[in-house]
Amino acid sequence: MKNIGDNCNLSELKIGDKAIVTKLDISNKAVRRHLLDMGMTRGAQVQIKKIAPMGDPIDVELRGYELALRKEDLKLIQGEVIK
Repeated sequence: MKNIGDNCNLSELKIGDKAIVTKLDISNKAVRRHLLDMGMTRGAQVQIKKIAPMGDPIDVELRGYELALRKEDLKLIQGEVIK
């Protein structure tokens, strides 16, 4: 479990962990635009809700709805762990 204030990739979080998005390091413009359109922007709060049995995809709660994202995409999103 990460400590409050730690910076990490969102893929490193466990079920129930929350983080504030600080940076999207996504070079693929189509994927970046898609995530931005779904609300994955700097300052957004995310919580890990579910992780598939094989570890991919990961279900996150974002702005009041749940979104399933590939672990590879979550590795490119930086966040700061919150309570």
